[in-house]
Amino acid sequence: MINVQNVSKTFILHQQNGVRLPVLNRASLTVNAGECVVLHGHSGSGKSTLLRSLYANYLPDEGQIQIKHGDEWVDLVTAPARKVVEIRKTTVGWVSQFLRVIPRISALEVVMQPLLDTGVPREACAAKAARLLTRLNVPERLWHLAPSTFSGGEQQRVNIARGFIVDYPILLLDEPTASLDAKKQRRGGGTDSRSQNPWRSHRRHLP
Repeated sequence: MINVQNVSKTFILHQQNGVRLPVLNRASLTVNAGECVVLHGHSGSGKSTLLRSLYANYLPDEGQIQIKHGDEWVDLVTAPARKVVEIRKTTVGWVSQFLRVIPRISALEVVMQPLLDTGVPREACAAKAARLLTRLNVPERLWHLAPSTFSGGEQQRVNIARGFIVDYPILLLDEPTASLDAKKQRRGGGTDSRSQNPWRSHRRHLP
């Protein structure tokens, strides 16, 4: 599903006299269908940079990021923008550390929108969004309010539900439970394992 080969990324701090900040150096990684991989390393080791590169938010300086998209392999490093949008719509999902959505949109709408974008009927989208919000213990009284009015933990549960609304073959999660208490983390983890095939868990260490 994912084949990363020799990916490097250096940030140039233009407002600090062009200081170069190397973050990734020839990183390689292979993830097969059904696997759950944890990127493990100290703060600043490049975990989020690699994840954002896998979602094509960052463009590596060199290397390849091959993604299995339907029946074809696509290199995100060289793929045109239209192909990246297509891949994000049906193949690669993303759950960030913090929920970022349009203000004043209800939590139910926020969760169901990615599924609506794939052409699924609105009623089916709303029903699935409701099931996910219920499973993640977001009270029904909050569903029609904007998540910007929620606590940090409630916002993140909405964020996780939004990530799982589409059955993406690949789902990238960037510390999605950091703002949840231990009980909510276990509940979120339960959603994770039930939404995909049984996973073989692996840990990859970034120095």
